[in-house]
Amino acid sequence: MSYKSKEIRKLIIDAAHHTNHGHIPSALSIVEIILAYDKVNQGEDIFILSKGHGCLAYYSYLTYKNIVTTDELRKFGKSGSKLGGHPDRNKLKEIYASTGSLGHGLPIALGVALSRKIQNKSGKVFCLIGDGEANEGTVWESIIIASKNNLDNLVCIIDNNNSQIRSLPTSDLSEKFRGFGWNIWDVDGHNINIIARAITDYDEEHRPTVVIANTIKGKGISEIENDIFAWHHRAPSDDEYRRFIEEINEK
Repeated sequence: MSYKSKEIRKLIIDAAHHTNHGHIPSALSIVEIILAYDKVNQGEDIFILSKGHGCLAYYSYLTYKNIVTTDELRKFGKSGSKLGGHPDRNKLKEIYASTGSLGHGLPIALGVALSRKIQNKSGKVFCLIGDGEANEGTVWESIIIASKNNLDNLVCIIDNNNSQIRSLPTSDLSEKFRGFGWNIWDVDGHNINIIARAITDYDEEHRPTVVIANTIKGKGISEIENDIFAWHHRAPSDDEYRRFIEEINEK
């Protein structure tokens, strides 16, 4: 685990502990994905966090970058805070789209990518969705349209953390996207360099790209990794907070 990954995970745990809420497991699984985007962002790129309940990871990343203060992060989800339980584009300029209702982020990203194509604008549009979110009909409608219009400036990243194993598992994602004519990468979702290579891939056939990032829900905290459903929406106690921070420091 890189230094940056550790620091962002500690900020996630710290914020959840201070505010007494937050979707910790889904935030912990996307840390390296966000850092990979940070690594390749050319300034003209756009990032949309469609799985809005994982926003604590993005807020913690912004805190690490000194865009958001630690004090602001510790007010996450509180009345009057600009850091809501889901991202709100009216509260923070670094949030491109308000998300949280699953299945909305990719259609927004599709529209932006198509608009940029029509106007010959540079830069890619990156959209991070969850594996459960991939069951939404709007996601597949967007996938069809993106393929038909050869939107090689659109990158869909799937946080494939097996969140749907208790209800409607999302399986054979590579084969499904292949059937819709996308450029496909199936990678370790906790390897920043591999993710960065995948999301910047140039496809000679000018197809949109999907990066299936295979992750561990609750990554970095052994107790949460092994009991993700109990931790779906709860915060660490004082004792758990100390243990979790110590464990991250030791990795």
